[in-house]
Amino acid sequence: MQSPFHQTVIERLQRQILDLEGYKAKPREQQKKLGFAYIEKHFPNQVFPMGTIHEFISTQPEYTASTSAFIMGLLAKLNTHQGIYVWIGKQRQLFPPGLSYFGIPAHQIIFINLTKPKDILWATEEALKCKSLSGVISELETITFAQSQRLQLTVEKSKVTGFILRTQTGTIHATACAARWQISPIASFSLNQLPGVGFANWQIDLLKVRNGSTASFNISWHNGQFQATENTIPQLFTHHAIGS
Repeated sequence: MQSPFHQTVIERLQRQILDLEGYKAKPREQQKKLGFAYIEKHFPNQVFPMGTIHEFISTQPEYTASTSAFIMGLLAKLNTHQGIYVWIGKQRQLFPPGLSYFGIPAHQIIFINLTKPKDILWATEEALKCKSLSGVISELETITFAQSQRLQLTVEKSKVTGFILRTQTGTIHATACAARWQISPIASFSLNQLPGVGFANWQIDLLKVRNGSTASFNISWHNGQFQATENTIPQLFTHHAIGS
């Protein structure tokens, strides 16, 4: 068993490594907290990464719907200053009045509908350059490493958070994104066995986390909060960039 002294030394070395890799801890008052340790503890400094790119993998239409809902839950917890978001895709599949379920007024999201993938990618990069936005959600069928690296370099300057929703995953390439997620729907539940549709319930798989740990857990959304139970899947701590 490690002594308290050795544990302190290890934690200090981990802190120095993160600083060298660009994960310098911000002042406590500037950190964005979800208030939900099940998610936050898997990221560097136990803080949800802002001003970076998050990649979401959706293999089926129902996965895309669950991913969109989960992203709305994240925005509800992160958007404490009522910021504006841009959602870019081929067609608007969200029902704007339904955003109120997550506590997000519909006017806080600007929807941009485009047809060609190259136009979606161009609009995504331009939106990520806009420092007045709180975040950009983009539905991209696929993305190469070079394209993801370009987007990551963009947000490092603008500090805007990007959420890339990939809808074609036949071949999953390595990317420069800070995290890769996969959101799967699971059976909903209701409190006290009341009849009707239950609360939204998903399986969350953190497949890749730069300088953090992978994880798998079940999560639900009700009463404006996340609730989760972690699955018994081994946790892996890494200090290298995301692979494929």
